Amino acid sequence: MVLDAQAVSLWMASDRQIMARLWELSKASVSLVVSANTIIEVASHPEHRRLDWLVSRVRVEPVTEAVARTAAGLLRAAHVAGHTHAIDASVAATAMHAEGPTAIMTSDPDDLYRLCQGRVDLLRV
Repeated sequence: MVLDAQAVSLWMASDRQIMARLWELSKASVSLVVSANTIIEVASHPEHRRLDWLVSRVRVEPVTEAVARTAAGLLRAAHVAGHTHAIDASVAATAMHAEGPTAIMTSDPDDLYRLCQGRVDLLRV
């Protein structure tokens, strides 16, 4: 399960609903993954001190050249501007490069659907 910035922000804010969902995923041995770009995106969150704690409990995937090239291709295919959707594209590409069936937990499934074109499951936060 790849978490987007809103999912991470809700976890950092100890949102009960997201905490329960992530606990259930953890009990089911689902790996939680965060793109390195998501850490940058949530850095100014009011509960930023919790970020280190959260990062220690998930797998942080780097934005490698392969992920960056996939993200760029997703942006081109969706006909959207890179500067506006770059982090969403890197989250989508991270999910596409993950092993096994992958989903993204997101507050913005419409934008991610445009980028993923059904190749990754999307779960609304």
